[in-house]
Amino acid sequence: MTAEAEDLLTSLVEIPSVNPRGRAPDRAAGEGEAEVAAFVRDWLAARGIASTLSEVLPGRPNVVAVLPGRDPGAILLESHLDTVETADAQPPGIRDGRLYGRGACDAKGPLAAFMLALAALAAGERQRTVILAAVSDEEHAYRGVTHLLDELPMSIHGAIVGEPTGLLPVIAHKGVVRYTVRALGKAAHSSRPADGVNAISRLIPVLERLSQPLETRTHPLLGPATRCATRLRGGTGPNTIPDRAEVDVDRRTLPGEDPWEVWHAERAELAKPGEIEVDEPFTADYALDTPAGAGVVAALCRALAQRHLPATPTGLPFGTDASKLARAGIPSVVFGPGAVADAHSATESVAIADVVAAAEITAEAVCG
Repeated sequence: MTAEAEDLLTSLVEIPSVNPRGRAPDRAAGEGEAEVAAFVRDWLAARGIASTLSEVLPGRPNVVAVLPGRDPGAILLESHLDTVETADAQPPGIRDGRLYGRGACDAKGPLAAFMLALAALAAGERQRTVILAAVSDEEHAYRGVTHLLDELPMSIHGAIVGEPTGLLPVIAHKGVVRYTVRALGKAAHSSRPADGVNAISRLIPVLERLSQPLETRTHPLLGPATRCATRLRGGTGPNTIPDRAEVDVDRRTLPGEDPWEVWHAERAELAKPGEIEVDEPFTADYALDTPAGAGVVAALCRALAQRHLPATPTGLPFGTDASKLARAGIPSVVFGPGAVADAHSATESVAIADVVAAAEITAEAVCG
């Protein structure tokens, strides 16, 4: 399977599929998922597996393949087609057993593993129906998985969501709420600062507050919730007292926290009429907390244990499509080759051997 994995993953990474983040995709710039979606469909078709393209947004489809089994319920294998921008990513290539390139581990390595697993399952008898979904827009607004949930053809017993987990079974991850805080001031010439009110100066106490640890409970697999400033904007020129300054805030939530309730509480904490505004969230997503005893989790852990790999369910701080599936009533576990530390970087890569192992483990988990 190693040669097939190399060829498949190289082809996936060579096809750019950058998320345009709400804009119409610029195909010439490598944006959008249409080309890589068509490749996934054709690769599956060459192995006798029928799939359909379902348009989520213009030029941005999901790919859904159904492998029928005797059981009327199904196991879902879900990963995503889109990548982040990473302008300085290395061109695709294999060195020392690793495939380098944008999206290699997030999440084309996991997607390749699921495609290989589906091809292996198609060659044998299956009790369970298996659905493979390669979705759009995971890196921005999650519209691919939302669209998928509206179109799933049958009940789903459980889902394995492909992300770089280092071949660990992940049953919990944090959610997120992101919003903008704006300080208001009064513009003036910088030679006469007393004539104005400096919005940057008004924003400084907010930045200091955001840098302090949150006083919240902790989760056994995730630790505490976190909050930090991520982007800062202010001023119009070097000789003008700024009348506004803004900071974007990233608040990572724990299972049991509602991101909108968190935002309401933080607005009450930070806002000050006439001086500090807090915008509504531009991103809000829930955390994941799947029971360790869920069937899909147990099956994946058994498959890992049989290979003498770590099989204790764990948690990760980043978000995935699994939380949306779980909120729809589908027990979900996150699993795949690659390390999140390598994702979204100029040296993003994944070990081919881990892609092969993930494919074999996934197929065994589905059968188990």
